[in-house]
Amino acid sequence: MKRALSRSDKIAVPVIIALSVLVPLIVLALMYLPARYNFLGIENGSFPLFHAVLNGSTAVLLIIGYFFMRIQQYKLHRNVMITAFVLSSVFLVSYVLSKVSNEPVPYGGDGALRYIYFFILITHIILSAIIVPLVLFTMYRGLTGEYEKHAKIARWTFPIWLYVAITGVLVYVFMFPYY
Repeated sequence: MKRALSRSDKIAVPVIIALSVLVPLIVLALMYLPARYNFLGIENGSFPLFHAVLNGSTAVLLIIGYFFMRIQQYKLHRNVMITAFVLSSVFLVSYVLSKVSNEPVPYGGDGALRYIYFFILITHIILSAIIVPLVLFTMYRGLTGEYEKHAKIARWTFPIWLYVAITGVLVYVFMFPYY
């Protein structure tokens, strides 16, 4: 039997779906801007380091949050995961600003490292689009007290989000010589 959507679901679910579609489309569109508008005056190399710090911090917080969940410290788990979400949101805004402000920097490596880099980059990009709805639904279900649904989706969200955070740092490491 199909469950009727709750009052909050009738608002939250369409918003989450809209954001899940719009965010990747906006990022994709920004990659193909005909001109850049560096209205903040920030140098190209500043954004990648900041993004790597945000991604690395998010990865650490995800692991800490997982630990707190495993030892049933749910309030600490919630607070750490909200912090990871905030850092990821700051990353997203900063990433959009960086794409508006600066031309993309091409990868200059060759040989086996080139293949490794592009494998990491492509999986990172694909999974970063997939992680948007997963994180939003996981956060929503946790914050609304729907813990069974939260746990069910978090089983998928956690490893994908952790992979995206770690590979974000790896992309920076690979690109460091070219910034």
